[in-house]
Amino acid sequence: MSDRRNPLPTVDLIIEMEGGIVLIKRKNPPPGWALPGGFVDYGESLEAAAVREAREETGLEVKLIRQFHTYSEPGRDPRFHTITTVFIARAEGTPRAGDDAGEVGIFSRENLPDEIAFDHREILTDYFEGRY
Repeated sequence: MSDRRNPLPTVDLIIEMEGGIVLIKRKNPPPGWALPGGFVDYGESLEAAAVREAREETGLEVKLIRQFHTYSEPGRDPRFHTITTVFIARAEGTPRAGDDAGEVGIFSRENLPDEIAFDHREILTDYFEGRY
């Protein structure tokens, strides 16, 4: 039996809506606001996981626009080593908190919350500055 461990694959979404982008306030540690997202299930594509996580956490049906970037810094998630693929998506309607989201909000670059979980502030900076 091998002792080899692998990073866990995750997805995150930058959901564009009128007025800004959607963030969720996490119910579970680590605390803070975050991009909607989560773990990819076995047998699930990254794209399917992104659509599922958006629906579970925000109640929104999203249209994936494109893959944005992949982030893999080992310390990006304080719980364990994850690799996330971030998608840009669009949605209409009213987001509502679900699953492990305690709150949901729409934010612009100018009014981002102070406490942002994981490396999501870096991801948002890359997005707003058009890095990828």
